Amino acid sequence: MNARPTDSEPLLTPAEVAAMFRVDPKTVTRWAKAGKLSSIRTLGGHRRYRESEVRELLGGVPGQRQAE
Repeated sequence: MNARPTDSEPLLTPAEVAAMFRVDPKTVTRWAKAGKLSSIRTLGGHRRYRESEVRELLGGVPGQRQAE
């Protein structure tokens, strides 16, 4: 799902999201394709993810802590 970013919304790369969940970046891409996480495409075609949405999803994962 592609969406437009809101003004000054922090965006994360697949590698950054993967590090937060301790999974491979390809897994993050699969989540986006499956609709579990919305992605934004850069002009170069790379995926970016809203930090707020990622942190919300991370909050629902048992055994994971948010990075401070």
